[in-house]
Amino acid sequence: MDSKCRIAPSILSADFARLGEEVRDVIAAGADWIHFDVMDNHYVPNLTIGPLVCEAIRPHVSNPIDVHLMVEPVDALVPLFAKAGANLISFHPEASRHIDRTLALIRDQGCQAGLVFNPATPLHHMDHVMDKLDLVLIMSVNPGFGGQTFIGQALHKLASARARIDAWSQESGKRVALEVDGGVKVDNIGAIAAAGADTFVAGSAIFGAKSKDGYRKIIEAMRKEIASGQQQAQREAMARRQIEIGPGGP
Repeated sequence: MDSKCRIAPSILSADFARLGEEVRDVIAAGADWIHFDVMDNHYVPNLTIGPLVCEAIRPHVSNPIDVHLMVEPVDALVPLFAKAGANLISFHPEASRHIDRTLALIRDQGCQAGLVFNPATPLHHMDHVMDKLDLVLIMSVNPGFGGQTFIGQALHKLASARARIDAWSQESGKRVALEVDGGVKVDNIGAIAAAGADTFVAGSAIFGAKSKDGYRKIIEAMRKEIASGQQQAQREAMARRQIEIGPGGP
């Protein structure tokens, strides 16, 4: 697991009347990425924002803009978001007829590429494209709306994704971020980190604080819980290794 954690506030929960100020404030409060949710009222039952908004906020922050495409089809929007200033672009495997080709297109546009897995989407879609992945995003709610409750089964899915990513990293030497999105809050982010996530999308949990000072307090509390969760995971891993070695081992 990558010991560095990244917190990515989702601007879906920001005040759109002052969006530039909101992204500046949340970065100043300690956020690492800006998460940008794109919904098309086709793949998901909601309609949000497009490349023009991405282009508008780009001058306000130098931090990565993490674009999550909940759209179908995908490929036509990739160059538009890359031109608008996206650093990472992720999409759902169900929304592309050729997953490998879409991942290659994203990287050809100069962006990092990711795959997104809905709660019921199996992880096998990543198995033969690991060489083109920079990010795996596990949805812990069904996509389409902010403010939903975290689905507990996502913890098991995160652990399975972490095992796949770690195996690939050992084989290739390449790191792949493991992101989680949906219902992430201070009171559950430690367990999410313990399950293997290293990148955390949070919308209403952060922007609900309504001020730069409030954002800072929430982000600091999240980092504290993440560190605790990562330590717990390390202790459990050491205990498992000790059991495997046995009482007579080194």
